[in-house]
Amino acid sequence: MRTWIRKSLIILVSVLTFGVVTPSHAFWSQNQEVTKTLQRTPNSSSTSENRPSEHEVQIPVTLSEKVPEDDIVDSLIGKAEQQALLKFGPKISTVIESEFNDVIMPRISEAIEMTVAQYPGDELKNLAITEKPGGGVSEKIFNIYHAETGKDLILFHVRRDKPPLAGYQFNFHYHTYHDQFQAHYTMGTIYWSKDTPPNWHTV
Repeated sequence: MRTWIRKSLIILVSVLTFGVVTPSHAFWSQNQEVTKTLQRTPNSSSTSENRPSEHEVQIPVTLSEKVPEDDIVDSLIGKAEQQALLKFGPKISTVIESEFNDVIMPRISEAIEMTVAQYPGDELKNLAITEKPGGGVSEKIFNIYHAETGKDLILFHVRRDKPPLAGYQFNFHYHTYHDQFQAHYTMGTIYWSKDTPPNWHTV
């Protein structure tokens, strides 16, 4: 479409509708490639009169109702950090929080981004995070699961280890559904001390 014709149509639409209707950016942009065929509904006729001409244009469906992938990732990462601190409890958090944020949290973020990347846009809204970390000596921090099916996708754990002749340490790792949660993917280790750490959630 010639530039002057496009600009004239933009002005004409704006004047006739008193600015209420704004031409679609995708439709009017000269650099935007748009499809020239309309999808036929199941009830549409196959006659030539009902078929779109080669000059008819289908305006792309708006994606405004879809949540951007970055927002979903940020939300999951934010909730993941909250669940981790909730699991630690004040007694453990005051000792390891700084190192956890510097060393472990970036690895958790990478694993979450990896998980999100496996799902198409319309499925992202179904990704959710559990809100009850395991207490006592349980390894569970949180799971990311498919809210519609209830299926776990990735499990984030922390294990209390005590190697020979060494003090206690916290081993952070995750498991994925790809191998039925068998493989152990280590994200890092934080040293505690030679003293036995308190149970998770301890105030």
